[in-house]
Amino acid sequence: MSHIRPTGTSIELILEKALWAHGYRYRKNYRKLPGTPDIVLTKSRIAIFCDSEFFHGKDWDETLREQIRRGSRPEYWEAKILRNMERDTEVNQKLRALGWTVVRFWGNDIKKDPEECVKAVDEAVWERKIGEEIE
Repeated sequence: MSHIRPTGTSIELILEKALWAHGYRYRKNYRKLPGTPDIVLTKSRIAIFCDSEFFHGKDWDETLREQIRRGSRPEYWEAKILRNMERDTEVNQKLRALGWTVVRFWGNDIKKDPEECVKAVDEAVWERKIGEEIE
């Protein structure tokens, strides 16, 4: 656990480079918002999180829970990952209540196709612009 970095992970760097190449300017690890989003587009009010599959419980009910139960210290890991999943939900709700759009990406999706992630951010920015024009 001590070797796991909270910021500047490889998946964050991949997405940051892809966003920068597409002209997005952003803040990294923005502490002024709940959950300290990995990347924030302040003008568009979009908070982006780059989540690892293990620590944030991807496919929890299908496969991950069973893998953890077969491994070492299953009680610790199950409690930790369940709490991370709860916290993710709480942070999403807080940010939405503050008027922010939340976008979450899985690490493997970022590694596999960062351009597809940029397209998702493009869509979120577009939706924000349309929403502001309607109001």
